[in-house]
Amino acid sequence: MASLATPADLAIVPRNLRFGRNERRERWWLGGDPFGTAYNNAMSITFPQGEAFFIETVRRFRDAVPAELGAQIDLFVKQEIHHTREHVAFNRQVADAGYEVKAMEEWVRERLTESRAQHPVAQLCVTVALEHFTAIFAHHMLTNPEMFDGASEEARRMWTWHAIEEVEHKAVAFDTYMHITRELKPAKRWAIRSLVFWRVSKNFVRGRSRDALELLRQDGITGWAAWKGLLNYLLVRPGALRKVFPMWLSYFRPGFHPWDHDDRHLIEKVEAELRLEAPVAEAA
Repeated sequence: MASLATPADLAIVPRNLRFGRNERRERWWLGGDPFGTAYNNAMSITFPQGEAFFIETVRRFRDAVPAELGAQIDLFVKQEIHHTREHVAFNRQVADAGYEVKAMEEWVRERLTESRAQHPVAQLCVTVALEHFTAIFAHHMLTNPEMFDGASEEARRMWTWHAIEEVEHKAVAFDTYMHITRELKPAKRWAIRSLVFWRVSKNFVRGRSRDALELLRQDGITGWAAWKGLLNYLLVRPGALRKVFPMWLSYFRPGFHPWDHDDRHLIEKVEAELRLEAPVAEAA
């Protein structure tokens, strides 16, 4: 049965953790797999600037939403600040492994500059779409921990920690959008979010695939060999894009809410396994 709303007992917990600062990772840090390494590196490269954009677009409406949602926005912001910091550190290690990533970072900056030129509600809708993407990939990570087999313990813990918090706050931007647009007719509100999600989905997959192929080119893997390996990683084994497709498709259902998929049961189990249950003190 659909939840239709964010659970009243939802806990959004900012875990101010740091990972792998003194670790020197192999160039193909994901079990020696160049394709999995390239795609996850491509994802990580987008996160620092992307999550700063998420914070801007949601926090802008902090005082225009009910107090309970406003408190969730505050917690969302704290989590995203921590994610940004950890992916800055992770991306630095990607560069230290010999990859040139500045052009990719510049491409992200240009796309976000274009988004920031839009109406604030349109910017929020982009964040809603991307937050659904991160949430369904987070669910995939938590239910398929083998996708990080061969990674160091610190890399595994970092990606899993990020996934847990994406699940916890997956409806904050969505609920903000629904409140801000509450006076629109339901059909128009659905059409807007669906069209934006379709466009964002195409750009997301195309952009991350392009960046992954560029990273593979820097490893000397090009042409059909690069495409074949990347498509196998995304669609066959572990097949993240294939496996998240039903949850991706659910976004287009009228009446959809992110907590229609209540996956909180995964969090306690994974936290205990990876010792993520104890947040550290806030850093200055």
